[in-house]
Amino acid sequence: MNWTMIVIAALAGMMAAPAVAAPGVGDPIYGATVTKGLLEFEARYGRLTGGAANGEDGLVLEVGYGVTPRLAVAVFVETGRLPNGPRTADAFAVEVIRTLGRIGGIDTALYVEAKHGRRGDPDAIEVKGLFERARHGFDARLNLIVEKPFRDEPLAFGYAASADWAVIGDEIRLGAAAFGDAGTSSRFGGRQQHFIGPVAKVEIEHLGRGELEVEAGWLAAIGAARDVTVGQARLLVSYEIKF
Repeated sequence: MNWTMIVIAALAGMMAAPAVAAPGVGDPIYGATVTKGLLEFEARYGRLTGGAANGEDGLVLEVGYGVTPRLAVAVFVETGRLPNGPRTADAFAVEVIRTLGRIGGIDTALYVEAKHGRRGDPDAIEVKGLFERARHGFDARLNLIVEKPFRDEPLAFGYAASADWAVIGDEIRLGAAAFGDAGTSSRFGGRQQHFIGPVAKVEIEHLGRGELEVEAGWLAAIGAARDVTVGQARLLVSYEIKF
């Protein structure tokens, strides 16, 4: 009877776990500027390819608005799916971006997110330092991430970074992106999950009242991520309307 209860508890814990925890799946790389009156609808999709986690994916749907030239707010829902399983809603969140100004030619901003987790994903607060350098068709971004679950767990650290160049006007951009974990406040550094690879961005202006932006890429698994997958396919689609 004891072994039966242990097996049942273990299976229940697996079923309640969030579908995808790999860094970068469904995540954007935020810039450090805000446009007042900009309404954005965004869908972000990521899927692990190869390895034991092949087919796991995450889909995030978000709506955001630039309230002032320095403040933007957004709400989003995180969904995920295990291989051959149903899609589930794993978290709901509210985010705020507050620009801080330019320091040494680098735009800076602060990102704060409050998340309500479901299916074993805890409630949490996430803070990001956003840094961006844009000049002459070149754009580089760095997001430094700290997350604290609202339960007895340590701080978790991570990063997201990208660099891309305009190759045809401002409509087509090519570059690379990277995501990764950096450990926790109880065990910083060491062997962690990382993903890095090429990305392409396309912008279609004057589509209805707004413009459509599409980003696609494939990121190779590095470090601990190679234990479960070969890489990560990404697709981000956003539609922006300026009021």
